[in-house]
Amino acid sequence: MSKLSDLGEFGLIDRLKGILDKPASDDLIVGIGDDAAVWRVGDEFVMATTDTMVEGVHFEVGRAPWADIGWKALATNVSDIGSMGGTPLFALVTLAVPPTMAVDDVELIYAGLSECAREYGVTIVGGDTVRAPEITITVALFGRAARRNDEPLLLLRDGARPGDIIAVTGTLGDSAAGLRRLKNNGPSEDPLVRRHLWPRPPISSGRIAVETGITCAIDVSDGLMQDIGHICERSTVGAVLHANDIPMSKELLDAFPDDALELACTGGEDYELVLVGDKDLLDAVASAMGLAQLTVIGEIVRDAANNLRLLDDTGKEITFDHPGWDAFR
Repeated sequence: MSKLSDLGEFGLIDRLKGILDKPASDDLIVGIGDDAAVWRVGDEFVMATTDTMVEGVHFEVGRAPWADIGWKALATNVSDIGSMGGTPLFALVTLAVPPTMAVDDVELIYAGLSECAREYGVTIVGGDTVRAPEITITVALFGRAARRNDEPLLLLRDGARPGDIIAVTGTLGDSAAGLRRLKNNGPSEDPLVRRHLWPRPPISSGRIAVETGITCAIDVSDGLMQDIGHICERSTVGAVLHANDIPMSKELLDAFPDDALELACTGGEDYELVLVGDKDLLDAVASAMGLAQLTVIGEIVRDAANNLRLLDDTGKEITFDHPGWDAFR
């Protein structure tokens, strides 16, 4: 009998998808396999996503302030809606906690949730509380997709085509570096630690991109290479990334000069936005965003095996032991 550690998170998702019945409603636009589900309700297109943070897996009690844990629990879901070009609106929060937990600490978690909700225009409308042996926070977030001529405007994983350019907002690797520092008792005020504890998904960039005509994107949650790999698989293409073009912050390069590239390519939880599309369209997106940094890092290529390759400036391939986060490995 195979184990989950052998199958992996994404193999498990494929297996479970095969068990479920095919959608019975023609109103479903996007089902399992992207950052959020999308379906039609009247003249609108509703989006929904969910994510869970578990004590001992996603955070350790005592290392991160409770309010930061609350902020991140919602921000990760905001990123999923934003990465598909949508607008987050309403959230449900399920909190599982031991009965011995201090009430003040629970309130601090909700203070962080509330602050993130205000930042991104989200209203928390309910949820559930339940007794559990360790702390678990699950957020279900609903949003709205933009539309044009009665059709949804969406950034999807299956929209990449050979010849498209790959670009990314912001810098990468800071969150993984911040986690390293946090595990070594780094202060929560450290800039790298802040990037890990308080991700700020660029959801306005997603809206600008989808309205400009970009149709393919993903957020950097599991690691740049792993996430672009999802695009390759769904779009049945390959990709080439150029190591010298991967954007990294001075703080990351100063703190971990030998590991900076690996952290940027595989670390994950930066929640920056990868955009894939025609160069002229990406130039228009960059101009409309007014971003200080939208960096071209590679291109989509024809590849029947859906391979992703990271090349140095001589054309030599760079490999790492793991492309990113997998929940069961």
